[in-house]
Amino acid sequence: MLTAYPVHDIRRLEEAAIAADPRRDLMQYAAGALASVIADELVEGRGRVYGAQLLILVGPGNNGGDALFAGARLARRGASVTAVPLVGAPHRAGMDALVHAGGRVVGGAADVEADLGRYDLAVDGIFGIGGRPGLPDRVAGLVSLLDHHAVPVIAVDLPSGVDADTGAVPGAAVRATTTVSFGASKPSEFIQPARDHAGRVVRVDLGFEADQAVTELQQLDVDDLAAWWPYPGAKNDKYSRGVVGIDAGSTQYPGAGILATHGAVYAGAGMVRFHGSDEARRVLTADLPNVVYADGRVQARLYGSGWGEREDGAEVIAKGLADGLPAVVDADGLRHLPDGGLEPSWLLTPHAGELARLLDCERSEVEADPVGAAHRGADRTGATVLLKGATQIVAQPGRRSVLIAVPGPAWTAQAGSGDVLAGICTTLLAAGLPAPRAAVLAASLQAVTAAALPGPVPPHELAREAARTLGRLQQSAAPR
Repeated sequence: MLTAYPVHDIRRLEEAAIAADPRRDLMQYAAGALASVIADELVEGRGRVYGAQLLILVGPGNNGGDALFAGARLARRGASVTAVPLVGAPHRAGMDALVHAGGRVVGGAADVEADLGRYDLAVDGIFGIGGRPGLPDRVAGLVSLLDHHAVPVIAVDLPSGVDADTGAVPGAAVRATTTVSFGASKPSEFIQPARDHAGRVVRVDLGFEADQAVTELQQLDVDDLAAWWPYPGAKNDKYSRGVVGIDAGSTQYPGAGILATHGAVYAGAGMVRFHGSDEARRVLTADLPNVVYADGRVQARLYGSGWGEREDGAEVIAKGLADGLPAVVDADGLRHLPDGGLEPSWLLTPHAGELARLLDCERSEVEADPVGAAHRGADRTGATVLLKGATQIVAQPGRRSVLIAVPGPAWTAQAGSGDVLAGICTTLLAAGLPAPRAAVLAASLQAVTAAALPGPVPPHELAREAARTLGRLQQSAAPR
């Protein structure tokens, strides 16, 4: 599992590390690690460091200092290093070190724009975690030219122009080949679209100690998915594995109920009771003859996928609340929620537009700060929220930390994927998992399955393949 922290908490962790060992020079340590990564990239790209042409984009503050001190180390190894100050006053000691090592400093962007193609690599030391997102026009022009000339870029701590806390990229930003992240991961390393700007992330440990007071963003990896999934054991039966009740689909949207049921069945539900439309039942009877249509015991319910304009939606959800069972509410069911009063055992699965409607705000506000929006949705409703999208975020009411699913390919952004996901989530609730873990595991299973089948694979086929993914994960998680 990877853990990231908001900027204000990273500052706290950094201050504590300095206080714990005042003699340790964190900037020199960071510069040494950065120089090592740059050297490795140069060796991989051209065979050696000596004679390499290296361009350092310098801004104010410590990020520029890290880049300049790293440049000085590489200049001493025979690289030709050019630094171009772009914004504010550069780090004076770093500039002196670079010049003393044989590097050169030019006056500004105009002095390097004409021959950018000659550089083997550029280092982005413009803005750090304290910088505002976006780039000044002249800087944006230089960054665009680097892209045009296909010059690889190594970003210092994060790509300049992205929002470290929200993952937003509201304007021009560096698109790095590699990001060298110091001390602790930033939310922008996990959240799209900033995640795509980071490229390969190399994390450098600066000795930060655990602090229970910080806010954590924890992103699952495949090993977590394999270890956390509730695989059945020899003593399980269909009831202990979990019985799922699905009230999804309609005459207008029968496919939603079909897809949700596929998600539940292939995620390992002990039994699925389907209470949707007759059109969906006919298809399910042929495709999934193990689905049951009679009323009876269930351990978790799904409401809302493909309901359309359902007049009794609020009544159905109110009855579900009175039953006291955990539930997933998806899609059209989100229109029928009561004002607050839900339970954390209930899981809401909105996309950005649906969450914006719940929060009475514009979709752009949710997309600009998805973690903050997920928190607001959980606090307002009292339920756990899985915000679907390029980054899948799980927030709980009253808590600032979040879980983030394993990233998946963009191909999964297609009609029906959310219905399958809702079925998987409900299966995990029925198996007894708490809503946050059910949500993040379900989204991660779908992502890992899609990554193994690249391309526009329809969601019902991905649902079937999820069963095979679980088989492989169980084998990998089994003790040897």
